[in-house]
Amino acid sequence: MLLIMQRAIIHADMDEFFAAVEKLDNPSLRGKPLLVGGDPTGRGVVSTASYEARAFGCHSAMPMARAVRLCPDAIVIPVRGGRYHAVSEEIFEIMGEFTPLIERLSVDEAFLDVTGCERLLGPARKVARDVKTQIKSRTGLTVSVGVAPNKFLAKLASDLEKPDGLTIIEPDRICEVLDPLDIRKLWGVGPAAAKRLEKLNIRTIGELRLASPELVSARFGSVGEHLQRLAAGLDDRPVTPDSQAKSIGQEQTFRVDIGDLGELTRILLGQTQQVARRLRRNQLKARTVTLKLRYGDFTTLTRSTTLDGPTDVTDLLWRAARGLLDNWSARQHRPLRLLGMTASQLTGLAGVQGTLFSDPSQDKQHRIDRAVDEIANRFGDGAINRGGPK
Repeated sequence: MLLIMQRAIIHADMDEFFAAVEKLDNPSLRGKPLLVGGDPTGRGVVSTASYEARAFGCHSAMPMARAVRLCPDAIVIPVRGGRYHAVSEEIFEIMGEFTPLIERLSVDEAFLDVTGCERLLGPARKVARDVKTQIKSRTGLTVSVGVAPNKFLAKLASDLEKPDGLTIIEPDRICEVLDPLDIRKLWGVGPAAAKRLEKLNIRTIGELRLASPELVSARFGSVGEHLQRLAAGLDDRPVTPDSQAKSIGQEQTFRVDIGDLGELTRILLGQTQQVARRLRRNQLKARTVTLKLRYGDFTTLTRSTTLDGPTDVTDLLWRAARGLLDNWSARQHRPLRLLGMTASQLTGLAGVQGTLFSDPSQDKQHRIDRAVDEIANRFGDGAINRGGPK
């Protein structure tokens, strides 16, 4: 008889990460509402709101000017990318002591696959507790952790008892945990989608799980089938480190739909820079660039282009991504709930055929990328960026 081992997935999410680092470095800030981000007199946005500021309705990606109006006593602190990056690297080094199967989602969030580690490290519950303990003792920061049989459940679990939480969803308790939760707990379900579901008398995850598949599919198409799978706790995606990935991407779901093309372009530029750095870090090149665009009603589009050859040059990837976004905007522009950029058709550097004569312009771009990478590695991803869209 073939026995299939039950997966053990941990989702680790640092608590109010940027704000927590600021409190760590300046204890006088503890207990005060903090807004880490851009200038409130300009077009700055909130990168992180402390829990004290969140009590006033402030949240990440909110215009800083609006956040300050909601919380006039908030202390506004500029982003210190280098400091956050250094702490992030320390945190990921700690995680790497438990398993090599780590999928980074951002500077402060990751999945860890600890399946099969029980003999060496103990059960997943103990591993999760040890991860929390090590991060706290070595960095002074708290992390909320979820443990479950798959990525969706682990991520959901980590959010149930913030801050400094540890939540385990056992396989035999999946429906017991999920069914009472608000439908907005499902990945990708924002206010607009929740309203559409409420029109079907679906307000909880359990009601979605038990709803007629025909009814849900008629209203939401293939996305409805995906949502019902999540509502049943089903998710078969593996934890994939960049070095083993078939594609490398970044995506962001917005709290409020964004329609401003300049803002979307700025967000896409940041995603492209992140993807390019991850390619170079793992000695990979990509030939295909894909955009993922999702509207508030769950309609999801993908737009792809294939380059002349594999590349890890930020400028080439950015031209491709920007062209896709501009073409979409000219034909189908609507406010977006989600925007993402993915590089695929990956090739290791050893598998890329060289040319007889080098391209001076590409040599220059490689030198620029190497310099930017060195600065980002030393001072953080936010330390240097390409100029914004014109």
